[in-house]
Amino acid sequence: MRTRFLRRVGLVVAVFFGLLFAANVLTWTLLARRPGPGGHRAFAPFGWIIGLGILVAFLVVGRAARGMAGPVGDVMEAADRVAGGDYRTRVEERGPREVRRLARSFNAMAERLNANEEQRRELLADVAHELRTPLSVIQGNVEGMLDGLYPTDRTHLEPLLEEARIMSRLLEDLQTLSTAEAGALRLHWETARPAELVEEAAAAFRASAGAKGVTLELRNSSSLPDVEVDPLRIGQVLANLLSNAVRHTPPGGSVSVSADLARSGRAVAFSVSDTGPGIPPDVLPHVFDRFVRSGDSGGAGLGLAIARSLVRAHGGEITAESREGRGTTVRFEVPAQPL
Repeated sequence: MRTRFLRRVGLVVAVFFGLLFAANVLTWTLLARRPGPGGHRAFAPFGWIIGLGILVAFLVVGRAARGMAGPVGDVMEAADRVAGGDYRTRVEERGPREVRRLARSFNAMAERLNANEEQRRELLADVAHELRTPLSVIQGNVEGMLDGLYPTDRTHLEPLLEEARIMSRLLEDLQTLSTAEAGALRLHWETARPAELVEEAAAAFRASAGAKGVTLELRNSSSLPDVEVDPLRIGQVLANLLSNAVRHTPPGGSVSVSADLARSGRAVAFSVSDTGPGIPPDVLPHVFDRFVRSGDSGGAGLGLAIARSLVRAHGGEITAESREGRGTTVRFEVPAQPL
């Protein structure tokens, strides 16, 4: 395709200048034949000068066209390879400024496609890994019951039910995450008070925090503006953050959840802080990625990824700050209604 493209460009340039040269020769011939003393001698040198100028212009423009057509041909050839599934293809940035910009944009597109493909493969591998353990437990226990090794009593059936629930939660989380990232998540917008959202989320974890010996504190600013959100989804975000905080806070520690006005004054900021061991520096930049978790954490590692997708669906952003040994603070903002 690249060769055909170069040939077509060369043919167009050649035809254009060929017609221009022919028109010049025809004009010169007609003028040279006009009656008048020394007509032919007067116009002949002028015609040859024009013809020579057209020839030089042909060579210059042809060289420039070739210099532009070559890089464009590289992009076309690389596009064929990308269409065939080779997302590692890159194009050398050369030629005129506009063509270099085209090559740069193509390389950026190929980079994103390659990253998406790697994420897709990693996601499939992670899902297969997460489902393998509960499926193995269920299969092994059912086979043992069928072979008469285990009795079909409550003691042996309850673990199977729990493993089935784990798979159900994993599939539900994946569905929520994929729907939110695709922009297809339906939100049921309502006007809500930030303090009530925080209080409802904290109430669900007060018992588990108390049983572990962790203090759960609420710190809400007064006179906060209302927010237009989906209360169920924002509650899900707060629940994911509180679940992580309580899980990683040792007995005697504390977890605080709060809502206050953002610095911009146009958003409400929710935050969840804990006094746990913190997040390792090499893990912190990736805490909102899928299936990222520390070695001692439970779950499938989707909670923070879901939280980020839900916050972004509300037009907000979420961040995490942590120091090893000094706890973690996760903060997200959602637009506030004007007071």
